[in-house]
Amino acid sequence: MTEAYKAINWNRIDDMIDKLTWEKLVEQFWTDTRIPLSNDLSDWNKLSLGEKDMIAKVFGGLTLLDTLQSQDGIEVLKKSSRTQHEEAVYNNIEFMESMHAKSYSAIFSTLNTKSEIEEIFEWTQTDPMLQKKAQKINGIYQEGTELQKKVASVFLESFLFYSGFYAPLYYLGNGKLTNVAEIIKLILRDESVHGTYIGYKFQIGYNQLGEKEKDELKNWTFELLFELYENETEYTSYLYDEMGWTEDVGVFLRYNANKALQNLGFDPLFPDKADDVNPIIMNGISTGTSNHDFFSQVGNGYLVGMVESMDDSDYEKWMS
Repeated sequence: MTEAYKAINWNRIDDMIDKLTWEKLVEQFWTDTRIPLSNDLSDWNKLSLGEKDMIAKVFGGLTLLDTLQSQDGIEVLKKSSRTQHEEAVYNNIEFMESMHAKSYSAIFSTLNTKSEIEEIFEWTQTDPMLQKKAQKINGIYQEGTELQKKVASVFLESFLFYSGFYAPLYYLGNGKLTNVAEIIKLILRDESVHGTYIGYKFQIGYNQLGEKEKDELKNWTFELLFELYENETEYTSYLYDEMGWTEDVGVFLRYNANKALQNLGFDPLFPDKADDVNPIIMNGISTGTSNHDFFSQVGNGYLVGMVESMDDSDYEKWMS
């Protein structure tokens, strides 16, 4: 007998975090066409050739990662959805990752010539450090366990994007390229929710493992982070040495690596805290946002919140 197809019922919620996340993502919905990117042309024309090349590569790299997440990453996470509502949230995330990738093309079409755009996309296919992290994450998406895939996704959402986010936030903090940076802030706001939500789903599964399995997965997670961090420091040096920003970007990377670990329910690895990050960057991030814990009031903030590991009992109270 054919199994009956089940309609999704939003009046009966199994996990309230699914509903809260859906509502927050809908509230945050945006499109690149609403941002007047052409207003940044004056600032763009005043930048040096080195700055323009760096920014083009930054956005090229971000485009590649968002393409990976929208075409492969979220699709594999859907297969382990616990509820129909969770799958609906992933559908929303998947669409917005496509919006992020499209937004970078909007930036390119505004600031760059056709030949420059072709060069940027050719570079994304040939740069070994960029391809290494994309191939590493995608390999886990294709061959990893359900929980390993969630780890890879959180590291992409909450860590690997941020070497690229640094540049536009720096210019924003100095009053330049403000409309380009507005798109980055909107993307960052989305990624903050994505990483927290997927990390929460990871924690539910992780807390159901035996102690031996937990230890093995935790060790695997930290080994993966070290491998990604080593590659990311090389990538950062390549992008930012000429600008003299490499050391500051490294602090920002380590801070966000800690955020990624916290989203997974693990303790921070690096000593870097928000106060250690260049204040120009933190000001750019926090302008017009509210910084508070995602689970206490689903907000659009970015700073690390005081979040404890969660399991089934933490969200059963929503249904009582």
